[in-house]
Amino acid sequence: MPNKMALLAFDKCQPEKCNQGVCLAASACPHKLIKQEAPCQIPMFHPSTCRGCGDCARACPLKAIQLVRM
Repeated sequence: MPNKMALLAFDKCQPEKCNQGVCLAASACPHKLIKQEAPCQIPMFHPSTCRGCGDCARACPLKAIQLVRM
């Protein structure tokens, strides 16, 4: 079990500002744990599935994803 997990701040997430509405964080997740139903929709993932690598947090241009210690 990882000692960190990613949390999404829904108030900061604006996927329409990403590449053609496609969430950059979802694209960056090497485990494909972040899902986006359609362009410009807020991506979803369950924090318990997160492996804590931080790739999504680094990829998010709006800093809407943060890694937190569990």
